[in-house]
Amino acid sequence: MKNLYRFLASSDHSVARAVRHVRRQVHTFTLPAPRPVVLPMRVAFEAARDAYYFGARVLVCEPHFKSYCTQYGKGVRTGNFIHYIQGRGDIILGDNVVLDGKINFVFAARFSDRPTLRIGDNTGIGHDCRIIVGKSITIGKHCRIAGSVYILDSSGHPSDPEDRKRGLPPADSEVKPVVIEDNVWLGARSMIFPGVTVGEGSVVAAGSIVMADVPPYTVVAGNPARRVASLRTEPPPPLVEPASDRSDARSKGADDAARRSLADSAS
Repeated sequence: MKNLYRFLASSDHSVARAVRHVRRQVHTFTLPAPRPVVLPMRVAFEAARDAYYFGARVLVCEPHFKSYCTQYGKGVRTGNFIHYIQGRGDIILGDNVVLDGKINFVFAARFSDRPTLRIGDNTGIGHDCRIIVGKSITIGKHCRIAGSVYILDSSGHPSDPEDRKRGLPPADSEVKPVVIEDNVWLGARSMIFPGVTVGEGSVVAAGSIVMADVPPYTVVAGNPARRVASLRTEPPPPLVEPASDRSDARSKGADDAARRSLADSAS
């Protein structure tokens, strides 16, 4: 069989050439797509697809996820995938939270009786994110979290080499709550480490590794993430006149006052 394949692929024999010609014709075959024919087909396909995804989201994916939630507000929506939730913890969602695509939620019960994830109003989280909660992760309102973002309050393994060798869990002191304040934008593939607070209005650039607190209204980027810009413009300082200008202004004011006094006495 191997020799036959090699013969057909490389031989100059007429049969081999004919087989190769037929193969090329099959691989390059195409049909015209007259618009009056293919447009109704496309519309019908898209309508059927949208109806299927709508039913999957409303009847399967959203009820499945909401059954894990301790509390959720109005307008909480998911995508067309069932989120993967490991362990047990409290999921508390505000209004109009959007959890798009497929997200992995991991709760580690060994550090807290009820690890807690809080997500504020009008926050959106993209596909393929991973949120690991040992104690507490809080995400504020109006946050935008792009795809493939990792947020974790525990690394999952102890930093001490001997403890890792023995297969021990992280020490309790290594599990540190994470806070993402309001109106934060986390770029795709960024990573937020335990104990970090990302200040209000800040932006974390794509692919950044955040290991220290981010001040409010700041842009950070890199590994480890560093401040690269500020999003808050400070008002300009008040204009201060030079001393010589101030003395000239005072002497001019005194001369004007003297002239007005002489004019009043003459009248």
